[in-house]
Amino acid sequence: MPSSRFKVRVTKDYLVFSSGHFITFDGDTCERIHGHNYRVAVEVDGPLDVNAYVVDFIALRDMTRAIVDELDHRMLLPADSPLIRVAVEGSNTVARYRDRFWSFPTEECVVLPLVNTTSELLADYIARRLLKEMKARGWADPEAVRVEVEECFGQSAEVELVP
Repeated sequence: MPSSRFKVRVTKDYLVFSSGHFITFDGDTCERIHGHNYRVAVEVDGPLDVNAYVVDFIALRDMTRAIVDELDHRMLLPADSPLIRVAVEGSNTVARYRDRFWSFPTEECVVLPLVNTTSELLADYIARRLLKEMKARGWADPEAVRVEVEECFGQSAEVELVP
């Protein structure tokens, strides 16, 4: 007798965010500031509940949208980078890498608890936020949560969290 495994996937035209960022790589290289029009897709695996849902599509969509809206039209900066120092100075947030620095109005920045603002770590950040929100709503732990962040057509990163 075959068994069934269930998952839901949410990807909508408005689960997008346009943000600026820059990353460090190869140990000593810091790229130029630039931006992406990111797209987000979310999958949740798990058993069916009393409603025959894995999770409520609408609630999952709205939770994801709230997170991506926080990132939209912002400069994304890493709080935990060993190479980029981020500090609030007056009404601006300043990021420093060696002898380079950038200054942005603080209200236009999101300082994320990440070591780098790569698509991989953005996906992980969104996935962990979704798991936290699911717990806050009293939902059962899913078997897995996957978040894909596409930074441009044909270029994406995905994380899978297994609670």
